[in-house]
Amino acid sequence: MENIKKIILSTVPEAVIEEKQKLTVTVEPDKLHQLAKELKENKESNFDFLAQLLGVDYGDKLGVVYFLSSTEDMTREVVLKTATSDKVNPLLDSVTDLWGTANFNEREVYAMFGIRFVNNPDMRKFFLNQDWDGYPLRKDYDSNPVLNPVDIESKPIIDQSLRITRDADGNIKEEKYCLFEPDDYIINIGPQHPSTHGVMHFRTVLDGEIIKNMDVISGYIHRGIEKLSENLTYPQILHFTDRLDYLSAQINRHALCMCIEKAAEIEVPLRAEHIRVIMDELQRIASHLVAWAAMCNDMGSTTAFIYGFREREYILDIFEKSSGGRFLPNYNVIGGVMFDVYDDLEKDVKAFIPIMRKALKEYERLFTHNVIALGRMKGVGILPKDEAISYGVTGVVGRGSGINVDMRRDCPYSIYDKVEFNVIVRDECDSYARYLNRLDEMEESLKIIEQLLPLPEGDFQAKTKAIIKLPEGEFWQRVETGRGEFGVFIESHGDKTPYRLHFRSPSMTMVEVMPLISKGEKVSDFIAIGGSMDYVIPDIDR
Repeated sequence: MENIKKIILSTVPEAVIEEKQKLTVTVEPDKLHQLAKELKENKESNFDFLAQLLGVDYGDKLGVVYFLSSTEDMTREVVLKTATSDKVNPLLDSVTDLWGTANFNEREVYAMFGIRFVNNPDMRKFFLNQDWDGYPLRKDYDSNPVLNPVDIESKPIIDQSLRITRDADGNIKEEKYCLFEPDDYIINIGPQHPSTHGVMHFRTVLDGEIIKNMDVISGYIHRGIEKLSENLTYPQILHFTDRLDYLSAQINRHALCMCIEKAAEIEVPLRAEHIRVIMDELQRIASHLVAWAAMCNDMGSTTAFIYGFREREYILDIFEKSSGGRFLPNYNVIGGVMFDVYDDLEKDVKAFIPIMRKALKEYERLFTHNVIALGRMKGVGILPKDEAISYGVTGVVGRGSGINVDMRRDCPYSIYDKVEFNVIVRDECDSYARYLNRLDEMEESLKIIEQLLPLPEGDFQAKTKAIIKLPEGEFWQRVETGRGEFGVFIESHGDKTPYRLHFRSPSMTMVEVMPLISKGEKVSDFIAIGGSMDYVIPDIDR
């Protein structure tokens, strides 16, 4: 990291560099874009991946934190921070020209903190109505306002956005513009539509049956999880993670537990680590089964839908016997798992493995080579590698676009460095590559599970204090869910509750690229493309 420090100081000599959990660099607002551009474009650093962009209310200032990484080496990480003392009209420079994924993230920061970004092409609030009063993640926000019935009435969607620019003399210019052309033919796909896989609203402009443009509207089930977490103790927060990407419930909760455990220096017993990873991989298979079944159903194969859920039942039975929960197991706790495994767990898991392998062959015969299905997947929904990186797309979708990245291998956590598996990568960049990747990854998960049996003897949970307080600081954790990189950020002020908690949603990046990869495709193919992306809406609407 010494080379990175030299690049930083040569670009912004007054930058403040701190050796925290991640190398952290603080700069003044007018230097942020310059430094971010250099770190991204310099071949020695090549921070081409914007993993997280989030806002923080520091009390006297409003700040933004940027977590950068590199697809060449995901362990190469740096955190950029900047803040403005202007809380009335806070303005910062946008980095949307460097990373496509910054667009939705900056709009989220605007909605939650009121920070607007100069040169962001679409400065509307994300998750909230444009006329929402106040900024919910500010510390002075009134969470219990007295509402007038008029304030909560349904209001029409405004087809206008705002672009903020700065001229050569530094003067700020605000310009409103229309999202659509006057003669555009717009149809609404969602928010209430079975093939949007949740309440997501795609306002779609058609030229005949060809998609010409698209506006994404989210927030229909936003639950304010990050805000609620600020007033809850760390054990009380855990259940939220199961309800984000509910198809990766075990993995999400594992991530939050690890972030807390590392900060509190809690050592997890080896037996608990084995149990956690086995459950994670079972969860991954169950997630891919739902993705495969739903995608096939979207394209007309009800039989495939039934088959996928048939195998998933074996996994849910194991979850239920282990934790009492099927869909939301609530199994991981700080220091390990809530209960030790039941007596026949190993027997049940070993019996499931050949059943799943047989089913994978059956899926291939049923749908993988179907002529109609191939016509709707091959060469459809192209997501080029450079665009996937720019938008922060990871997981099955990113690897379907040739990005050879997997958090389990590249930033190994728990005991993933003790197992061998293949990272499945294809470079066709289409819906079919994403479809095939999920089927192949299920086999790799089975291999990982086989290597972790039999379970070692020992405790299933470490002893922890009745009240867990994290030391003052900033803590991060990255894991590989069924949809890609799920990230946890905790800023602690030494209390039993987090000062700021943020979850990185892999689904949000996939929805963000939907207008890009759907443009020029037929509206009927939009459904198959969405199925191949496999986003989960509650993971976005945090």
